[in-house]
Amino acid sequence: MTTTALQAEKTTGAKLIDGKAVALKMRATQRARVEALQAKGITPGLAVVLVGDDPASAIYVSRKVKACEAVGIKSVSYRHPTTITNEELLVLIGKLNADPNIHGILVQLPLPAHIDMAKVLETIAPEKDVDGFHLYNVGALVVGRQIFPPCTPYGVMHLLEYSDIPVEGRNVVVVGASNIVGKPMALMLMARDATVAICHAKTRDLGQWTILADILVVAAGVPNLIVPQMVKTDAVVIDVGINRLPDGRIVGDVDFEGVRKKASYITPVPGGVGPMTIAMLLENTIQSAERQASGEPA
Repeated sequence: MTTTALQAEKTTGAKLIDGKAVALKMRATQRARVEALQAKGITPGLAVVLVGDDPASAIYVSRKVKACEAVGIKSVSYRHPTTITNEELLVLIGKLNADPNIHGILVQLPLPAHIDMAKVLETIAPEKDVDGFHLYNVGALVVGRQIFPPCTPYGVMHLLEYSDIPVEGRNVVVVGASNIVGKPMALMLMARDATVAICHAKTRDLGQWTILADILVVAAGVPNLIVPQMVKTDAVVIDVGINRLPDGRIVGDVDFEGVRKKASYITPVPGGVGPMTIAMLLENTIQSAERQASGEPA
């Protein structure tokens, strides 16, 4: 970027990476791919399993179902009370694994405490694990051979590509080391030849790490964890956090108003990474159906 362009950027603030707009553009292509599959007699099918009555989980499932409808994916919801046993849930997943009309299985997390989450996720067939949480898919990230990438980091990578933000050779700091976002995010970035550091809740002097980042990905679940003095000038800031404040507002992990004056690119919350997580869930489900249509092994 030229000096003149940088000066203009600083005058107007960081460029917003609009995940909602990118996801909507993807849906047009996804709809066309679904129609092509339907012409071959295959309608992509997604099974969504929801246990309990957690309000946030119910909202997330509703959004995923509506997104499926928008592109022509057939979604089938399996809602069960918290009284369902571990064995009953595993039997259900076994039936969905065997159903040729189901191309993706999503178990909405979190699960009740008495359910063995690890066992449930391991029971999902890797070729239907469209959330990318199966041990095979997570472990295969290390060698770049996963069937499905985890949706949230996959969405982040897509946003970077869409925005023409180079990753190769860049210093990237990931704040948050969860199995769902932080760790797979780091592996996916390393696969693109980025130099990656992972920070977490016990990292001392966090700002000394984040200030080095050309690209900063924050997924810690702490409101306003990242403030302007922790961010390098012209850094790309990807805020994965979703936090509800006491006044009802939804915010990320980044002080958005402060950091946007210093960064070159930034994702808003809401409307940044969140819509891309659902978009990549649809992408994985369609890819699963396309593999079936072509006879390609998983």
